[in-house]
Amino acid sequence: MKKMPIISIAPIRYFDISTTDNLIKIKKYIRMAKRAGSDIICFPESCIKKNGCIQLKGKLINAIQEECKKNSIWCIVTEDLLINKKPFNVSILINRKGKITGKYRKINLYGDKVNPGNKVEVFKTDFGKIGVVICWDLASPDLFQTMREKGAEIIFCPSQWWYDSEPHKNKHKKEREMVLLKSLILARAFENVCFVALCNPLVDSKYQVSYSAIASPLKILKESVNDEKLISVEVDRKEIKRLRKFYDNN
Repeated sequence: MKKMPIISIAPIRYFDISTTDNLIKIKKYIRMAKRAGSDIICFPESCIKKNGCIQLKGKLINAIQEECKKNSIWCIVTEDLLINKKPFNVSILINRKGKITGKYRKINLYGDKVNPGNKVEVFKTDFGKIGVVICWDLASPDLFQTMREKGAEIIFCPSQWWYDSEPHKNKHKKEREMVLLKSLILARAFENVCFVALCNPLVDSKYQVSYSAIASPLKILKESVNDEKLISVEVDRKEIKRLRKFYDNN
């Protein structure tokens, strides 16, 4: 690598430009990430279409692929797809040439009306090995450990994190859930000595936690609360190698 990779997340507001899809905004943020020097941009869960499953070879995905090619940037978008006539929640990895080079099906469901996946994926990119999980997968330490064993140094988590009010029994429910969410990011990053990038949308709902962040093994590097903006961080892969050597020898 000639330089440290720059990763971006885009906690976008949904369906404020179009009431049916977020294509215009996704393309806009891909261009913004390119101008920021990013190698990859990750969007939140269920970020493309408002209702129903989409087709992998349909117009919406094709348009995103073309935008990645124009801007020579990697991208992660997540949506419900029909695979062999069955619905799955799928993260799609698109490379700089606009080609789909990987797909991850959400394993740990939480009220999702889709089928669970069963395969842990780690993908090789031109800036290092990355893992992808989706939303409630964040609460699964074993999933992250498997990805570390497969060589992942950066793990992306597109999400649409909702919370149930019943467990909290407190008027500060959303604030408490946000603290919990931040703790999960830091725990997964520290346990596996990797970078973790969580991307949630900005949604007007009392049950939606609009918190996004990029964490190193030791701290939150950048975060966003109830705000739509591009978040970009230059990640030092040498730090991961140094910390893994230190912790593995103690």
